[in-house]
Order: sequence, then C-alpha cells, then structure tokens
Amino acid sequence: MTRTAPQYPDVHVTLRSRNRWAVAAAIRQAMRRAGKDRREIDRFVAEALETESPERLKDVCRRWVDLQLPA
Repeated sequence: MTRTAPQYPDVHVTLRSRNRWAVAAAIRQAMRRAGKDRREIDRFVAEALETESPERLKDVCRRWVDLQLPA
C-alpha cells in the first residue's frame, strides 16, 4: 500500500493511547499548537470521531498529520 504525504506534514504526533477520543484530542492539540485553522481542526475531529474502527482511525489520522505509533 502506498502512503501519501499527510495534509499537514509539519504536525508530528506520537500516539500514547488507542482510545479514539484521546487520539483525536492529541492531534487536535498538536494542530492548534502548529497554528492550523480552527475549521480545519474541526473537520479533522469530525472525520476522526465518525469511525469506531481502529484501523480506519489510523488511516484518517495519517491523512491529516505525521503520525507515529507507539512501539
């Protein structure tokens, strides 16, 4: 599977939880710190929370930011 670059490659997030609410919160906070537009942040959160599948959530997150998974 070929992975494309995230929409915001300058936003780096290392996940410490698999809980979808915690994942969305961590990425939302990182996007805020990076100065991203509030509407974009809201779009990400809505898309991330609409799925309950852990794999789909990772895919959504990877499309938005540079995501690192815990070892």
